[in-house]
Amino acid sequence: MLTTAKKQRREAPGQVPVPAPNDQRRGAAGWLKSAIPVLVTLATVVLAVVFGRAMWRAYMETPWTRDGTVRAYVVTMAPEVFGRIVELRVTDNQFVHKGDLLMVIDPTDYQIAVSRANAALRQAQLDAENAARLAQRRDSLARVDAVPLEQVETYGNAAAIGQVQVQQAAANLRQARTNLQRTEIRSPVNGWVTNLLAQRQDFATVGQNEISLVDADSFWVDAYFEETKLGSIHESDDASVQLLGYTPMVRGHVESISRGIYVANAQQSQQGLANVNPIFTWVRLAQRVPVRIHVDEVPQGVRLVAGMTATVHIETAGKDSGNHNSVR
Repeated sequence: MLTTAKKQRREAPGQVPVPAPNDQRRGAAGWLKSAIPVLVTLATVVLAVVFGRAMWRAYMETPWTRDGTVRAYVVTMAPEVFGRIVELRVTDNQFVHKGDLLMVIDPTDYQIAVSRANAALRQAQLDAENAARLAQRRDSLARVDAVPLEQVETYGNAAAIGQVQVQQAAANLRQARTNLQRTEIRSPVNGWVTNLLAQRQDFATVGQNEISLVDADSFWVDAYFEETKLGSIHESDDASVQLLGYTPMVRGHVESISRGIYVANAQQSQQGLANVNPIFTWVRLAQRVPVRIHVDEVPQGVRLVAGMTATVHIETAGKDSGNHNSVR
């Protein structure tokens, strides 16, 4: 009875029921429990949109390709004189500086040729001097009518021929000295000896490659981009190159874009007519165009090797495409 009276006094008319503290805590916990899945779903959707947009820009708006190759100029050293190799100063994969001696061809025959050319020049000079004296003497005698004019002309022509022979002998001497200098083959660039097959006592033939050098100052990257991505690539755009065997990025910039690739249908037949492939597929693959990347910075520990595989990203953020409409 006392309990019922207390309840009646608490629930007197005109008074609003006040929830107990435990009921308030249970209500807030229930609301949070029901709101957490909604918040998680919304956060997941937002992250998916942001991530999807970033991936879209990375794959569609930012030009990139995995079809990249490290390139370098290779200088082939072919002797300009023939003979046996008596000295080989380098080894395979050795770095050499410009002007370093690479190999020596037996100079004996060419030293003898220089001596012979020297002797021939001296003889031609003496003959020319003698002919000049004889012509001068005949010219003096002709003034007093002691010799006929025909004799004067004959000796004058002989003196002129003597001077020509001196010039010819001097040219032969220069050629002999040049050939002697060519027995020493020196490096024209800074670079690495590669695929060295020449050995001492091998016979070197004129025009046959004996030593190949990879020019250390000529490395670049050829990136083959699909033609659909060329519209957003411009000269001087920054580029990052990811080599297949290294983690650090190689930095560079777009140096140039190729203006031509091979077109099979442009070739002529034997009759001079266009040779057109009769097969035309519905699926058209985008052509790949070479883009030359100049190497600006190579990280410490990264070794560039001609032929390495690379992934190239072109950084076009902030570029004004309206300033690159020139067709030069």
